[in-house]
Parts: sequence; C-alpha cells; structure tokens
Amino acid sequence: MAKITLKGNPINTIGELPAAGNSAPDFSLTTTDLGDVHLKDFSGQRLVLNIFPSLDTEVCATSVRKFNEMAANLENTKVLCISMDLPFAHKRFCTTEGIENVISLSELHERGFGESYGVRIVDGPLRGLFARAVVVVDEKGKVIYTELVPEITQEPNYEKALKALE
Repeated sequence: MAKITLKGNPINTIGELPAAGNSAPDFSLTTTDLGDVHLKDFSGQRLVLNIFPSLDTEVCATSVRKFNEMAANLENTKVLCISMDLPFAHKRFCTTEGIENVISLSELHERGFGESYGVRIVDGPLRGLFARAVVVVDEKGKVIYTELVPEITQEPNYEKALKALE
C-alpha cells in the first residue's frame, strides 16, 4: 500500500507501482471505440502510461494535453492515457481539445489494471479511482521508470518520464 495525499490529506493506494526492471503487468483496457487492448497489442513499442483519476479535473486534463504535445515527436512510442472515465468522456475530451497523439483507455470492461499497477485509491473521497502516476515501459515490456505523484493535485514530472526513453 502506497501513501499519497489529496490536498494534504493522507490517502492510500491498493499497492505499489511495478518496479523498474520488472516486466510490465498485463492489462485489458477499453478504447474509445469500445474495443479492448492488452499489453501484448503494443509489443515492440515503448509505452508511457499516463495514469490519473479523471479527465474532469484540471491537473488530469493538463497531463493529457502535455503528454499529447510531447509525444508528437517520439519514435516508436505510444502514450496511453488511462483512467476510470468512460470511453465516451475520453473521446469527447480528445475531440474537443484536438488531441491526436495519445491513446485514451478506460477500465470499463475489465477490472484489474488498478490492482496490477497498484494505483487504485482505497480510501478518502477519490476511493475507487486511480492515483496519478506514470509508468514507462521499454520495447521489450520492461518497466524502466515509475512515478507515483505524492500529492494528487500536482502534475507528474513529464521531462523525467520522457528522459527515461533516451
């Protein structure tokens, strides 16, 4: 169980992020067209998992915008924006914002991502949602960088996450 804060108040996640050097846990997540994708669908590609509570918060929306902008020039890299938001909300947000360089994913059809990646919040007003985190995976499926943002109202360290891909 990891400890984070929400506006200075302590809350907990269900576990810990996968450790650097380990294989990324498999997942099944739902796309904006209601199809399902798994980790193996991205085999041979580098991944940046931008994990967050909800697109309906300013910091989460900002993280999607920033990763979209920064991902435009990354070779062999996909940015996956992952939350509990419905695929319809992801699609509406990306369409409205003109976001085209990220893949929006939801935990709609299958539960388990939040537990496998240790990001499901287990107490406090956001319980059930995901904590703010970044997990970077290399083309061989190994975790090479993780960040669990200690205060959920803060943005992740974009530069450090993307530097892990160099």
